[in-house]
Amino acid sequence: QVQLVESGGGLVQPGGSLRLSCAASGFTFSIYAMSWYRQAPGKERELVATIHGLGGSTNYADSVKGRFTISRDNAKNTVYLQMNSLKPEDTAVYYCYRNSGGYWGQGTQVTVSS
Repeated sequence: QVQLVESGGGLVQPGGSLRLSCAASGFTFSIYAMSWYRQAPGKERELVATIHGLGGSTNYADSVKGRFTISRDNAKNTVYLQMNSLKPEDTAVYYCYRNSGGYWGQGTQVTVSS
């Protein structure tokens, strides 16, 4: 069965960096587009970034362009989100998502605070 397991969240100061990982299993990872979403308290879940399968083209929300980088390692069945220059407004639960079929991970908390 499809499984997505996120890791790498935590508490970081403003201006700091974190790298999230999402380990995938149960499907042919390389052919699927994968995304990261986030949901802050009291807000709707929003799309952060997408990386397409095979060619690996990427798209980003305007709010994270130039600060976040999505990447994938098809040999390790893992998608990453490198987050730099973090801001308090980046605080949220971050979710990994497989674009086809609507599969979600359990989420990992990212808190940006001094």
